[in-house]
Amino acid sequence: MQVELKDRQVFLLDPMLATGGSLTDAASLLKQRGANHIQAVCIIAAPEGVEAFQKAHPDIDLYVAHVDRQLNEDGYILPGLGDAGDRLFGTK
Repeated sequence: MQVELKDRQVFLLDPMLATGGSLTDAASLLKQRGANHIQAVCIIAAPEGVEAFQKAHPDIDLYVAHVDRQLNEDGYILPGLGDAGDRLFGTK
């Protein structure tokens, strides 16, 4: 059973917005499912990710607790916290 998302308030949560790819894809999937009132919330972000997300989804309000200075060559936020997924699941 799928929940009807149209006209419901949807909060899209991502702890770290680095390149913007994951958050952008998740927002696209929610829209495909009919969500039309989405707000995105992140704890920490890089300016590049904020820009990419806002370009892809200008209709979604984005709330970020802190924007760090940049991404490094590996796409990690600087100074940042490393990769949240790697820290949670021990993949690196």
